[in-house]
Amino acid sequence: MTELSPAARAVLSAYNNSPFDGDCGDRYAIASALRAVADEVVPKEWPTIEDYNEYDQGVAAAHIKCRNQLLAIAAELRGDTTTTTQENNDY
Repeated sequence: MTELSPAARAVLSAYNNSPFDGDCGDRYAIASALRAVADEVVPKEWPTIEDYNEYDQGVAAAHIKCRNQLLAIAAELRGDTTTTTQENNDY
């Protein structure tokens, strides 16, 4: 087996180290892995979007939307009904 990239190791580690809840099976582990994917693929923080030109603003907005969608799926899997699609750094 080939060596995993740092990003793949982070996702696998999040999956393996997530709390197991017998009622939810692997849902918490999958949610933790999805949050790690969001962290590895889409930056948590962007420079002030007003400093960007119109194209860069569109790119940043698309990335932020993608991150929020990944986090919303993770929240749904964990059964967190209070989390919106906005950033939530609590694992």
